[in-house]
Formats: sequence, structure tokens, C-alpha cells
Amino acid sequence: MAQTRYVDRRIPQISLADRERRIDEITTELVDAAENVGFFTLIEHGISKEDIESIFATSKNFFDLPDAAKTTVPWNANNVGWEKNSQVRPSTGKPDSKESYQLQFGDNMKGHWIADEALPGFQTTALDFMHRVQQISEFLMRCFARGLGFSDDYFIKCHDIARPDSQTTMRLLHYFALPEEADGKVYHRAGAHADWDFLTLLFQKEGQGGLEICPGREVVTEFGIGDEWTKVEAKTGEIVCNIGDLLMSWSDDRFKSTFHRVKAPCEQGDYFGDRYSIAYFNQPCKDALIQGPLKKYPMVTGAQFTDSAMKRNFAALQDKLKAVAAA
Repeated sequence: MAQTRYVDRRIPQISLADRERRIDEITTELVDAAENVGFFTLIEHGISKEDIESIFATSKNFFDLPDAAKTTVPWNANNVGWEKNSQVRPSTGKPDSKESYQLQFGDNMKGHWIADEALPGFQTTALDFMHRVQQISEFLMRCFARGLGFSDDYFIKCHDIARPDSQTTMRLLHYFALPEEADGKVYHRAGAHADWDFLTLLFQKEGQGGLEICPGREVVTEFGIGDEWTKVEAKTGEIVCNIGDLLMSWSDDRFKSTFHRVKAPCEQGDYFGDRYSIAYFNQPCKDALIQGPLKKYPMVTGAQFTDSAMKRNFAALQDKLKAVAAA
């Protein structure tokens, strides 16, 4: 296996300070980041570092529960609930060394909130934070709508969290600590992948690094498995955002959905301890109609896009891996 090469590539940092007055300026910055990098970080976004630390503490309290308690809210196909060592990435063929708990706003969460007796106040705390992240997401949606020539509320309506069948998901993540001494086993945290949602907002804890991004993604049906990666520093107060396949398609491939991973530590300087992060995936309503302004792709519903994206991503990545192995 070729040794990984790291390159320094500027990831745009965008301030949301005084965002209503500066919406046109911020829109320009977001469009530039979406067209050229696919990733950007948000600062001065209105959620304090203390509040982010608080939700991380709530997340840790959940993951510290016995597995017997967490199995009362098992993962299901609606993308809610708890899983452990079960997500297999096409890029690795092995399960990630992690556990996660997927949370949504609507009816899909019935019976999937951890009981108050097990973790008092969890549902209220989680939903409060989710609504705050949604406010940031909706501002970004307004900007991207302007950048693409849609009405300001176009994307917001397509991601209406007030609907009972809302699909937007907040995922609490706990990557397990890994041994610093070689033990003959191969570990994975989050194998290389691209998100198929509209936009992902990621919260990280200071010092718990591992997130890396890779160039090479050209259009929605192609992958680039390069050997050049850019490390994204973990800072608690920043929100790391990336364009998903959905927004790439909705922009007629103008905006780029970028390949990324959470590297399993394996060399000096890597972080081997428990890693906690929180990802907020903006997912469209199932009946949302998706088509870019140039109509590059046929119109599909949110449900159709998600289904085809899952199948396409798996097949395309497997083909690329076989080609790399044969080279």
C-alpha cells in the first residue's frame, strides 16, 4: 500500500457574525467554497463553545450507559436509533470501530428516544440543540438558494423539519480508543466516503483529531481515491461543513461533494483515544422534487435520490477499488 501523502490545502473559514446584514457577502463566500473545495468551517455562528461542550457531555452520558440500556433504542431503516460496530464502509469492507445514536425530529423517533429513567432530560436537551443547528442550516440554505437562483425559502421547504416524516438527522458518534501498540488487527474509524445528504454540519472536540478530506471527486457518479489528504483540525467552537451528493446534483454539479474519512490512528502524532463528534445531516423530505436550475439530471423525489445514491455510491466505489488493486 502506498504511503499516505498529506498536503496543506486551505479550507475556507466563514464567519456568520451579523449574518442577516451580511447575507450577500456570506453567500458569495459559501458559493466560492462550495465550487472549489466542498468543505468549509463556520465561526461566530451563534452556538457558544460552552453549549457545544454541554451537548458533548450529554452524548458521552448516553454512550456511557450499559449496552443493555442502549439496545432499548436499536437502529432501524428509518435511520434512527443506536448501532455499534455495524456500519461497513464500501472503501474498507470492514465495520467502523465506533457506536452512534441517530436522532430525528418527527414520527420516526417514536419508541427510539432513550427513556428518561435511563438518562433524564436527554430528549429535551438533544431537541433543543437540534433546533439551534437547524437555524444555522436554514440560513445556509437561504444562501445556497440565492447562489443558484432559487427563491430564498426553496431549500428550507424541501427540508421542513416540522413535518412528521422529516428525514433530517443528528448523529452522535463515539469512536472507540484504539491500541497504540500494534496488535496484529486492522482498525477503521470512518472509511473514505462522500455524504449523500444536502449539507453536513460537524461538531468536533478539541484535540480529538482524525478528520481528513481528499481531492479527486469530479462529478456525482465518479470517485477519486487519491493518496493526498488534508487534515482538518478538531476545534470545539467551529462547525465543519461539507457539501453532500444531493446539493451537488441540485446545483447541476456546480458544487462539489468531497471525499473524506476519519482516519484510524496508526502513526506517531495521531490521536488514539476516544473520539466524540456530532454530525447533523440535512436530509430532504421524501416527496421533495429535486432538479437543478439547468436541469442536468431528471427530476427525482427525495426518496428516489437517497435510494439511488446509496446503490450508486457502493457500486462506483467498489469498481474504483478493484481498479486500484489491479493497477
